[in-house]
Amino acid sequence: MSKIAVISDSLANLPSNFIDQYDITIAATYLIWDDGKEVLRDGVDILPSEFYARLKESKEIPTTSQATVADFVEIFKPIVAEGRPIISIHTSPELSGTLQSAEQAKKMYPDAKIELVNSQSIAMELGFQILAVARAAEEGKSFEEVVAIAQDAKNHTGIFFVVDTLEYLHRGGRIGGASRLIGTALNMKPLLHVDGGRVESFEKVRTKTKAKARMLDVIEERVKGKPNLRIAALHAGEEEEALELLDAAKKQLNPIEALIADVSPVVGTHVGPGTVGLSFSTDF
Repeated sequence: MSKIAVISDSLANLPSNFIDQYDITIAATYLIWDDGKEVLRDGVDILPSEFYARLKESKEIPTTSQATVADFVEIFKPIVAEGRPIISIHTSPELSGTLQSAEQAKKMYPDAKIELVNSQSIAMELGFQILAVARAAEEGKSFEEVVAIAQDAKNHTGIFFVVDTLEYLHRGGRIGGASRLIGTALNMKPLLHVDGGRVESFEKVRTKTKAKARMLDVIEERVKGKPNLRIAALHAGEEEEALELLDAAKKQLNPIEALIADVSPVVGTHVGPGTVGLSFSTDF
């Protein structure tokens, strides 16, 4: 166990083997079904495979909620009691209120060493930032060094994805500047990315196949000359398609690490089933 505690939230979609390996604490966000009668913790009470199967059969689109202040108080309490410093890195405030909950909880521990970091992203772009921080902590770097890595990590990561429909993003209010596509791109599969913490349109593309091919080319351009590329294919209930995308990414981009990650139920509520994409990171 590292002396430095690393905390994040379930919207990172970080595979469980990494959570276990680096002893990362995850604050669960919430999925709310049946007009509030059923509240499920993302990744705890409902797993992605269960969620997407249920979503296909459900007439109702669930709503979502951030991890609460009480959740973070409960997470911080034993760590602070042990005297361990904390780095808590979270989803962009433009996409979730979870970071604000952590900020409120931090005020209850004024003497504790707690650093909160805005990843300015979500899903495995956030996941790669968490891994950079956790690996640095495990290597024995100082708290100040790890904080600096956490704050700089967003400059070495990215995410691109394509959705089957923009309706889910539009309905959930998470579409950012890409909202201008609504009504003008019904027959298109725009290539989307997260920029400045918001979901934005990167490029208009007519088909999903072309969007995925363009995604690979754009990432290749972004990482040219940068060392130690890591790639994650992400998907909302489309594992086979994501595996094909990951295989294409490995052939074209030659990463040192390649993995597949589910899109969590809460994120899936906003992007919709059928979403696939790639997150990436390079060394600093």
